[in-house]
Order: sequence, then structure tokens, then C-alpha cells
Amino acid sequence: MSDEQETKPEETKAAEEVPKKEEPKEEESTATFEPVVKLEEVKVETGEEEEEVLCSYRSKLFQYGETMLDKGTGKKTWKERGIGEARILRHREHQRLRFLMRQEKTMKVIANHALDPRIKLEPNAGSDRSWVWSCFDFADGELEEKVFALRFANSEVADEFKTKFEEHQKEMEKLLAGKDKADEDGAAEEAAEALSGLKTEDE
Repeated sequence: MSDEQETKPEETKAAEEVPKKEEPKEEESTATFEPVVKLEEVKVETGEEEEEVLCSYRSKLFQYGETMLDKGTGKKTWKERGIGEARILRHREHQRLRFLMRQEKTMKVIANHALDPRIKLEPNAGSDRSWVWSCFDFADGELEEKVFALRFANSEVADEFKTKFEEHQKEMEKLLAGKDKADEDGAAEEAAEALSGLKTEDE
């Protein structure tokens, strides 16, 4: 065996024993940065704070009317308003009920009207999972007569919505009838007081 061969293991061992250089440890930064502008948390009110949700159904809303391109032509078509939760709400104080629907991504109000007892849900032609009705709606900031169509996932959900809608319409009808009666009683009392006052003056 040659000298070169004999020295190779020793050289390898010596190379392995060479100490590795320790890398400097990274120091964690403890610096703090204050924001240039401090934004205060703002409470956003939806107008639903005083209401309770009676029922909610995910669905797609359509509106029958003129498009922007057909404005003034009288040509009307169905246009999609958005997908969201179709809800019936009851006000905790005066107990009034309304139908409200927001577009699920933008939360924009796309339908907002009182649950008028005169509204009739009609079946949409060619579909067993949608209903059509007309109403005076306030979604765009002013009271407008609109025609809506609401489409559900299946006919079972559509039927359930109709049952709940009509059930709460009856509740609204009783509420309005009670209010009218209260107004009549109030008017009668005012008239009685006025007559009483006249009689006193005459004496």
C-alpha cells in the first residue's frame, strides 16, 4: 500500500473535525410603529336593529321592468336583482311586518316592502319553484310599484315560503284592523270631548 493511500483516511478524519462556523443569531425587532392616522371604529346601523327575523329563505330575486337601454320605450323584461336571504321581519315596538331582501355579496337592499295583506303570490309560468307578485316597494329610496319574482332551490322550499308569507299576511291584516279600530275609537272620544266642551260653554 502506498503512502498516499495510507494518509487519505487521516486527511478525511481531519476534515470532518474542522469546527463549523456558527451563524450569527437573528435578533427579533422590538420596534413599534404608530399609525399616522388612527381610524375609530364606526358602528354601522342597518335599520333592522329593532326587528326580529320570522323566517329566511335563500333565493334569487327578479324584477319585471325596463332595462337602462330600454328606458322610455315601454319594453319590459325580467332582470335579475340578486341572490340572498328573503326575510320577513317584525318590528318589536309597533309589530309591523315587512319583506326584506339584500344581495348577499354587497348587502345592498334589493326588495323592501310592507307585508300588505292585498299582495297575492302567483305561480310563475313554467316553474313550480318560483312566485310572482306586485307591490309598492321602497328598496330604491322611493315608493314604487314593482313586479317581483322569487325563485327557490326546489318546489318544497317555494311552497314553505308561500305558507309563511300568507300566514304573516294574516297577522298583518289583524294588526291593521286593530289599528283602524283604535283610530276610530280615538276619533269618537275626541268628538265626545268636543261636544262636552260645547255643552259646558252653552251653560
